[in-house]
Amino acid sequence: MSRISRCERSDLTPGIAALFDTIYAQRGNVPNMFRVMAHRPEIFATMQAHFAAVLNTGTVSTKLKELIIVRTSQVNDTPYCLASHTILARNLGWSDDQLAHLAEWPQRNDFTPAEKAALRLAETVTRDAHSVTDEQFADLQRYYSEGEIVELLCAIGLFNYFNRFNNALQMEPTKPGEGGPAQPAETTSAGAH
Repeated sequence: MSRISRCERSDLTPGIAALFDTIYAQRGNVPNMFRVMAHRPEIFATMQAHFAAVLNTGTVSTKLKELIIVRTSQVNDTPYCLASHTILARNLGWSDDQLAHLAEWPQRNDFTPAEKAALRLAETVTRDAHSVTDEQFADLQRYYSEGEIVELLCAIGLFNYFNRFNNALQMEPTKPGEGGPAQPAETTSAGAH
């Protein structure tokens, strides 16, 4: 069980409740991490904006960002983030085999050299950001513009933050429907699931 309680929509200010509603409409749940972060509405609101900017803007594909998020979360051993982002990565086109054996990316021939450079960056930064060599950086520059390298590093950095937050709090994976609007008693019976 998570070490910190999850906020319920009914406990929130109208502005934060509206963010919950938007998230619920997009995902079918409000992730437990977001519900915990809502204990500090200012942090939650700005985190949502940053999260959206990192994942949904720029020229690096969301598909590639999700791949490096999964690898970052694997390196950090974060079941909470892996539960949702493995599904997201699969839905974007990565195979179950690729995701289950992602640690073997250097030997695999089903990743492009550009994808391998991004995976290498995710592993290196997650393990020790000081160990990114000039050679590794030059390899990145063969495939990515400066802005794209910023995008990759922001996704890796954001999920190192999320991974550590969730691991420290022993966050449980979110179930479908969690965190949404309260349902009237007659719609929450066993037959309504």
